[in-house]
Amino acid sequence: MDYEQEQFLNHHFILVDAVGNLLEGLPAFSYWCEKQNLNRSKTLLEFIKTRKKYLSFYNTNHLIDGALKFKNIKGIGEIGVDAMYYLDFYAIEGFGKTRLGTLMHYAKQGQNRQLMKKIVDEVQQRVYNLIQEIQVDAVLFVPPTIDCKIQIMHVLEKLLAIDKPILKIRKIRNKIVIPQKALSNIFERITNSKNTFYLPSQKEYGRVLLIDDAVGSGATMNEIALKLKDQNLAKEVFGLAITGSYKGFDVISEL
Repeated sequence: MDYEQEQFLNHHFILVDAVGNLLEGLPAFSYWCEKQNLNRSKTLLEFIKTRKKYLSFYNTNHLIDGALKFKNIKGIGEIGVDAMYYLDFYAIEGFGKTRLGTLMHYAKQGQNRQLMKKIVDEVQQRVYNLIQEIQVDAVLFVPPTIDCKIQIMHVLEKLLAIDKPILKIRKIRNKIVIPQKALSNIFERITNSKNTFYLPSQKEYGRVLLIDDAVGSGATMNEIALKLKDQNLAKEVFGLAITGSYKGFDVISEL
């Protein structure tokens, strides 16, 4: 393994082992190959080739443009989001969750503030760059769909510390809470999103950026965008997901 390959692993490969240790780079990859009973040298070349295929989706600002896939979702209806961006895909073929996908999974599943902070440390500058590039007037953090002791969206909002007005949105609590991840059908997700969010009257803005931890179907972001526009709270709405699915906003059921 040469220096360039090792640096590539340091930047792109991370995992949590069987006892909960966070491994990065070469130690992580070696552990993964041993667990899968794979030849490390051969698998490394496959990983680099596969990862570079997904990296080719990044634009010059190191963002993945998800707008085209968003518009091609069958049954999505009216599009409220003017543009959609990912910071990374949630998973890639053959190797599972990406670096950000892994951090997001264990941060949420384990209610781990340390991992949430690590996510912010890794994405903060790119979020700031996007806000500056598209000249955002206000930000809205998509509220969580289920109750948790530590809500990652609240932690992201606090630690990102974006110096812009934060729009308010309320989650309507029904007697039985149906989380988006429990719905595999796009029509069900749209119906759920239409009836579970409420935007109170507040100041109007030109450009609003929606931020979510993970985008699956895209229904939640799209419905919030439509509500913002219908209530004249925003003229343009942009979406930003820390992680998103590769195949046309397929449902991410584990987040």
